[in-house]
Amino acid sequence: MPHAKLDRSEIFAKMPVRSAVLRQILPAIASQMTALIYNLADTYFVGRLDDPNQTAAVTVATAAFLMLTAISNLFGVGGASVISRLLGKERAQEATKASAFSFWYALISAAVFSVIVTVLRDPILRLCGAKDEYIEFARGYAFYTLIIGAIPTVLTNVLANLVRSEGSAAAASIGVTIGCIINIVLDPIFILPWGFNMGAAGAGAATAISNFCGLAYFIVYMVKNRRTSVINLSIKGFAATEHAKDVLGIGFPSAIQYALTVVAVSAQMNFVSQYGGEAVAAVGITKKLDQLPLFFSIGIANGLLPLIGYNYAAGNLERTERAFRFGSMISLGFAVLCVMVYEIFAPDLARLFIENAKTVDYAASFLRRMVLAMPCMSVCYPLIVKFQAMGKAKASLIVSVLRKGVIDIPLYFLMDSLVPLYGCMWVQPIVDTVSLIAAVFINHAIIRELKKTESISLPSAE
Repeated sequence: MPHAKLDRSEIFAKMPVRSAVLRQILPAIASQMTALIYNLADTYFVGRLDDPNQTAAVTVATAAFLMLTAISNLFGVGGASVISRLLGKERAQEATKASAFSFWYALISAAVFSVIVTVLRDPILRLCGAKDEYIEFARGYAFYTLIIGAIPTVLTNVLANLVRSEGSAAAASIGVTIGCIINIVLDPIFILPWGFNMGAAGAGAATAISNFCGLAYFIVYMVKNRRTSVINLSIKGFAATEHAKDVLGIGFPSAIQYALTVVAVSAQMNFVSQYGGEAVAAVGITKKLDQLPLFFSIGIANGLLPLIGYNYAAGNLERTERAFRFGSMISLGFAVLCVMVYEIFAPDLARLFIENAKTVDYAASFLRRMVLAMPCMSVCYPLIVKFQAMGKAKASLIVSVLRKGVIDIPLYFLMDSLVPLYGCMWVQPIVDTVSLIAAVFINHAIIRELKKTESISLPSAE
């Protein structure tokens, strides 16, 4: 493993900070942008059917799909944080055990989730806001994405995080991108009348197939690089539980954030659904467009995580902070650009997905309100990931829960009562502003405390 060790040391510890950051975040951003395109493709091609109910079905089922992201982050983000910090302490053998644990327990969790959805599919979709007019469409989409596709979706995302944690950002990006490109190609074939004419269910089938392909890439990558990589898929991972507390402790805040996102999105869908399928479809379109700055920030945060974790564990606080600041500046700049573009071109962007005039009007109004949250999110999300990379589980959990669950659900009731329907769209800007203020104060306190110490030891999940 000497060559891989030298490469990691060169990227994480020796390369100029800006070069190291760009080397880590550019592949991660590229994979996130490709993932965004494939998410947009689902809504775009379903929208070509010009049936708001099918677009609404994909919207409500996508809320439940976020639970797979929660499972992925529990083991992917948690495992990546532990691995990068162990590598910073030159404890590669232990990093290998942490990777095996993350892989196998992610697989088990995804399988359990698939069984639960099989038994409780309709109640879950109802909780997410599905109504009688489009629940049949939602069932089809959920069957492929949440039942058939649960395991490959989770494992593809987990392995992307683990591979990135040892400095192989480009390889992780390729794995994610392969699946996304396949999904984009398959979407029109499965969805549209000239193909298999499966509608919303076809979008789910294309997503499931693409994630199987992404998983296949990572399995081949693991086998090919088994002599140089610390990422290990050995069945012995079932017993490699010595880092379980750290993996789960760090991954839990990220997982709970996405789990609470399901609750928050479901609450929003239930408020919006009383105004008709056009309003629900418009929220779906808005959330897809809203994902551009979000996915960009996630790409930056994912790329920064191993770099921050490695240098923090190695005791190089100055390099840790310089890397974080540079990445956050890029994230914020892009978010501000998105705000300007979305405010000016909101109706035109909505019309790309559907021609229904009422849906377009709703979507344009929703987008102009919701996008105001993006600059705050673009800094808040990297801060949460920074806390995770440093092993600061409590800090990460506090900000994650503030962003999703504590403030937003009560606000939906308040804002909808004050400004019916449109008030719900102001909730996210309010929540992200409060969360960012809290995150900045917590980060300041952590840095102040760290500067009082002369050395930094590998922390456990707090």
